[in-house]
Amino acid sequence: MLRSRTFQVVVPALLVLILLPLGVNGYILGLLTLAYYYAVFAMSWDLLFGFAGEVNFGPSFLIGIGAYTAALLNHYWSWPIPPCLVAGAFAAVVAGAVLAIPALRLTGPYFGLITLVAVLLLQNVLVLFAGITGGEIGLDLPDVLSIDASTNYYYALAFMTVSGAILYGLAQSPVGLILQASGQDAIEAAALGFNVAKHKLAAFCMSAFFSGLAGAMLIFYLGTASVGTVVDIGVGVNVIIAAVLGGRRTILGAAVGSIFLIGAGEILRPLGQLSTFVVSAIALVVILFFPGGFMGRLLQSGGRE
Repeated sequence: MLRSRTFQVVVPALLVLILLPLGVNGYILGLLTLAYYYAVFAMSWDLLFGFAGEVNFGPSFLIGIGAYTAALLNHYWSWPIPPCLVAGAFAAVVAGAVLAIPALRLTGPYFGLITLVAVLLLQNVLVLFAGITGGEIGLDLPDVLSIDASTNYYYALAFMTVSGAILYGLAQSPVGLILQASGQDAIEAAALGFNVAKHKLAAFCMSAFFSGLAGAMLIFYLGTASVGTVVDIGVGVNVIIAAVLGGRRTILGAAVGSIFLIGAGEILRPLGQLSTFVVSAIALVVILFFPGGFMGRLLQSGGRE
């Protein structure tokens, strides 16, 4: 493990990120904190797409379920943050399982379409019941993780690190190999005796757990839950782009892609609407000429593990 290329890249990067609050201001820490939560979203998405081969066009459905479950419990019943986080994560798993069990039985693009429709339905429910959910304005939370920028930063960094380690370990395990085989050729994998549907459902539930938990932590960092911050289709698009930029089937590359996407968007903010065009153009170039993404390119430069 000590000689692995991934280990040699990740450990020094983590050391730099741990020491970063000593040399940057609270504004930069706030951007990185947001990027770390997006990193968990993207890593969770990559587990399902990169290994199981299922395109989830609605990652914000799972994120939104986790976020709003936690927000409602905290806002109306004054639940402490830890049980709200747990409830949000498990609500996302339940909702994900209810969605995935019938969807995974379909072939072709139907799974992706169902996940996309699920996001639109959730958006409409939140707007229709605005008296409870706060609608497009959002729902304010009485509790937040912390008011200190450095503390919030370390919460997000620790969460991203632990989530990334678990997801990466799962992807490298025999389960990950079965998922990869199922994603490449489901019929052949089934012929070898693997329960393809069961393994894909497990991957979806694992992805839902971390997406829901990250969504719940994000709203307790922001202090509010709104459609635009956790359920909007644009959120899901950013998650997908970050995962692809970082490198499909790398898990950890999704974190790199998320940090790049958030950072580039902020650096180019003075360009106004043109900033979106520039970031999108960069993403397109990377996808076309470096399909392995940032992490895939980095690992190739030093040889495969």
